[in-house]
Formats: sequence, structure tokens, C-alpha cells
Amino acid sequence: MPVITFANTKGGAGKTTAVLLLATELARKGYRVTILDADPQHWISRWHEISGHVANLSVIDFVTTASLPVHISENKHNTDYFIVDLPGARNPLLATAVGLSDHVLIPIQGCAMDARGGAQVLELLQYLDEKAGIKIGHSVVLTRVNSMVTTRALQVVKSLLSERHVPVLDTAIIERSAFRDIFDCGGTLHTIDPTRVSNLDKARENATCFAEEIMRKLPLRLVASARMATAA
Repeated sequence: MPVITFANTKGGAGKTTAVLLLATELARKGYRVTILDADPQHWISRWHEISGHVANLSVIDFVTTASLPVHISENKHNTDYFIVDLPGARNPLLATAVGLSDHVLIPIQGCAMDARGGAQVLELLQYLDEKAGIKIGHSVVLTRVNSMVTTRALQVVKSLLSERHVPVLDTAIIERSAFRDIFDCGGTLHTIDPTRVSNLDKARENATCFAEEIMRKLPLRLVASARMATAA
């Protein structure tokens, strides 16, 4: 029952899109997924309302600092993955969610403001490691990458982050119209009308690669409760 939190203290980093892609891909693979929607914009909850039933996927809205651990505790027996969508802000909920997480994903669009927002999350992770001895797995995921950007250019960005000892996913989330359209139309990349969206196959492939990389990286055997007990 891993808890995966998406965090960047700057809004507009592609965080909610990444949440939805991961959640729907995991659900498609047969895993039971619960999205904890703590974003005041409620984009995930609105998507869920217009989508109707999506197999293996549930959404809990209006998640707060106080209610987050309660939701995880109450739903841990009927959920394989919790995915937390945080506000694009630095507030007490960030520390609570990170502390409960097995892996933190930091979406960065590639601009200075996104990088600063991501750096604040990395600073919190470093603080927990140094002051409390709590090591939480984390990765940067590059988002809204232009499809025309060369592989070499992406490798330069990854190398710069690697020099600062920041782990970066090999899979970047490409800017695709399909990723925007599912918020407007509801459903998933595999239920949307292919005649309405361009390059749908490439969007599906991108989302699948993203989800599969997360599944490989995630320390499935060591969930947050076990890690916290070890640290104590």
C-alpha cells in the first residue's frame, strides 16, 4: 500500500496531469488506486465527476492536513496505491504528506520558478533525512516537455540535476493535447475518442512508460509505516 505524493510549491508545474496519468495507468493494470485530492483547484475531483465510474480508481476530495492520515488509515485495506495531489504552495500539508509518503515525485516544467518550487520540496526531504533520520525516496519528473526537444537536450537537463545529486526519471512527460483533453472530456487515454485527439498512441505510450518506471523505482516492500517504525 505505497503512498506516492506529487509535490511542487509552485502551481502550474504539470503536477495534476502527472497524478492523473499515473493513477489511470495503474488502475488500467488492475491495481486499486485512491487519489487523495488536496489541491484547492479540485481538478482531479472535477475530472472524476464527469468521468463517472473508472474501474479500480476512487477519489477523495477536500483532503486536509488533519484528514490525510485518517483517509490513509481507513482505506489501506482496499487500496493498492495512494496518490496524493498537493496544492502548489508551501504549507503544513506538504510536511504531513511527505512524512507519510513512500515516494515523492517532484514535477518540474523546466523553468526557474518550477525549479525553485521543486527545490523547496527537496530541502524538506533533506531536512527530514538530516534531522530525523527519515529517508524518503524521491524523483524529479520533467513535465510539459515539447515533443520537438531533442533527446540530447533532455540529457543535458538530467545531467545538470544529476550533478546536484537529484534523481530524475528517465521518462519525461511530453506536452500532448490528449493530456489536456481528458480533463475536459473525462475518461482516460484508453477510453477517449481517438478521432478527437491527435497523436493519441504517442500519449498512451508516454503515460505507460511513466507508470512503469514509477513501479520499478518504488520500494514496494518498505511502506511508510514500516520506515517510520524503523526510524523510531
